[in-house]
Amino acid sequence: MRQAQHLALAALALSLTPTFAVAERNLVPTLDRSFDVCPDRPAEPVWMQEIPLRQAYQRVLVQDIYRAQNLERVVEIGNCDCATRFPSWDAAEAVFRESYASDERWEMLEASDGYNRRANAARPAAKAICDAAGNW
Repeated sequence: MRQAQHLALAALALSLTPTFAVAERNLVPTLDRSFDVCPDRPAEPVWMQEIPLRQAYQRVLVQDIYRAQNLERVVEIGNCDCATRFPSWDAAEAVFRESYASDERWEMLEASDGYNRRANAARPAAKAICDAAGNW
């Protein structure tokens, strides 16, 4: 009986092996970003994409500003169309340049934390609005 169970498990394992091997071969890494929701969202500004790794915290801060602004806007107006959820980066860039561009690294990291808190506070309400619109 025990031998039959072992044989059955071995047969099952062998039958699944080709499936895993095929699935592994079909993974193709890519740097292209495609989105199921709002696929025409604006790309990050070029300067952000080309920022040196040692200054990546600047890019992260602009991304955090953008996310907080957009989630708060969705909640404020109660609308989650693609233009509201993913507008141009101009407003986030302006906040960064006016308020943070000359700050030290630690100050930018602190600001990022604040924008993350704001975005996380707005997220549940924004998600409900966007789910209803099919844009989450």
